[in-house]
Amino acid sequence: MRAASANGEAMKDASTLVAQAYAAFNARDIDSALATMTEGVSWPKASEGGRAVGKQEIRDYWVRQWSQFDPRVRPLEVTAEAGGRMRVRVHQLIRSLGGATLSDSEVVHVFTLHDGLISAMHLGEDAQAGAAPSAAFTRHP
Repeated sequence: MRAASANGEAMKDASTLVAQAYAAFNARDIDSALATMTEGVSWPKASEGGRAVGKQEIRDYWVRQWSQFDPRVRPLEVTAEAGGRMRVRVHQLIRSLGGATLSDSEVVHVFTLHDGLISAMHLGEDAQAGAAPSAAFTRHP
């Protein structure tokens, strides 16, 4: 019974961490978002393709992204998986800086956690996806 309780607490802590990361991202609070991540975190560059590795690369990527788009993500469902992974179904709304809706959809983000912090995030069902920009960001004038 104690192990189940410990697992429940770990899930709660991981869910809280992921919620904090999304809230900070949506508030454009880069420092608070990066505080939820390991130093060598690997992150998809959804609007550009490829990956950002490390907090500075993610900071630079987000600054570029937010100068072109207004993305908002809201977690809808968080599911724990084996190996310290969290699968998060999110509502993703991407607007142009002028306010036009470019994409309004549900997507899946898969987080890998290490020592209580986010060490990687992948887009969608395919952990290998991310070489090209996400379709949500390609439909802009």
